[in-house]
Amino acid sequence: MANTKNTSESQNSRNSPKEKGAREGTENKVADDRPSPMDVLRQARAQLAELTGMAAETVSSFEQTEDGWSLEVEVMELARVPDTMSLMASYQVDLDPQGQLTGYRRVRRYERGRADSHRPGGR
Repeated sequence: MANTKNTSESQNSRNSPKEKGAREGTENKVADDRPSPMDVLRQARAQLAELTGMAAETVSSFEQTEDGWSLEVEVMELARVPDTMSLMASYQVDLDPQGQLTGYRRVRRYERGRADSHRPGGR
């Protein structure tokens, strides 16, 4: 019976490095079910759009935190003509480690054509 064990071990040792890597990658993926950063971005955009009814145009910041993920997402709140007068908003979006939205809030509202002012002394 020990021969059977040796046979399966020898078969495993004969597998190509590519097959081993694929198997190990699958095992790691199962053991570590956290989503990739790109999956988190996609989930955040989709979940925010579903809750607010506004499609995300861009993600202006993205970071992993102790509690999961934090993003700043830009959306168009009100379309105007010309487009540079459309009202945009930045939303802070918080997600848990698995990428599920745990909260969001609007942190800024501005016209699309306006740049941030960076004046010394806050004036």
